[in-house]
Amino acid sequence: MAFFLEVLIGGLMAGMLYSLIALGFVLIYKASGVFNFAQGAMVLFAALAMARFSEWIPLWFGFQNKVLGNVLGFAAAMLVMVALAWLVERLVLSKLVNQEGITLLMATLGITYFLDGFGQTIFGSSIYKIDVGMPKDPTFLFESVFQGGVLINQEDMVAAGIAAALVALLTLFFQKTSTGRALRAVADDHQAANSIGIPLNRIWVIVWSVAGFAALVAGVIWGSKLGVQFSLSQIALKALPVVILGGLTSVPGAIIGGLIIGVGEKLSEVYIGPMLGGGIEIWFAYVLALVFLLVRPQGLFGEKIIDRV
Repeated sequence: MAFFLEVLIGGLMAGMLYSLIALGFVLIYKASGVFNFAQGAMVLFAALAMARFSEWIPLWFGFQNKVLGNVLGFAAAMLVMVALAWLVERLVLSKLVNQEGITLLMATLGITYFLDGFGQTIFGSSIYKIDVGMPKDPTFLFESVFQGGVLINQEDMVAAGIAAALVALLTLFFQKTSTGRALRAVADDHQAANSIGIPLNRIWVIVWSVAGFAALVAGVIWGSKLGVQFSLSQIALKALPVVILGGLTSVPGAIIGGLIIGVGEKLSEVYIGPMLGGGIEIWFAYVLALVFLLVRPQGLFGEKIIDRV
């Protein structure tokens, strides 16, 4: 039972990180109807900015305080993501209002390759380190209940707590604020929202900035765990099955979908993997997403769209 709990808790923690990345997809889709294929590249780009600015700023200003360097590096990286949001709205979205979904999808693919190349140009292509002081040592829980206790990685616990707090904050933002309601109105109908005085350009800059913030936090967490490298954008694509499972328009769906996939891939790898030769964790999420596309394409919490003719 102790080993099962270790696997289960590890899956829940990984699921929260998947949910954090999936939120970027959901937020942009809810506000603009655009499936943002560039979210993985945004995670990588934000993590590169954080890693490099936290290294450069202490050199530029001549101090060695690591905490101050990380804070200023995070702030500088966030400014970069806001500038990126403004450029995306100004150069891409404002030109493609009311275009077909495939046109917008291809635009985000272009943004993906631009960010991958531009990131290498300005930040370099080496593997960089992000050290924000998250604990690396494992710890034992429930020692009085199970012999030897349950082994938990402290870094995963802190990362899952940060992800959960941000998910809760963004959920409240979407549901309780006037800006969040404006975002939902824009997602329903661009022209109708514009006709009642909701400025599309400002709303799109806001939502891409919020998605950039989510990408930055996810990039910092994954970069702290694995180092900032260009495979990071591939890890971020694990969130694609999460949004398919939870529903493209549902913030709670992104959370539940992430937890299901995180737990499912860990349990299947540990308990079924040895019988099949391993590797289940690589494809489990995508097979589960394929099953949902066949039986419930809108996901667990997505809105079923009915066109009347």
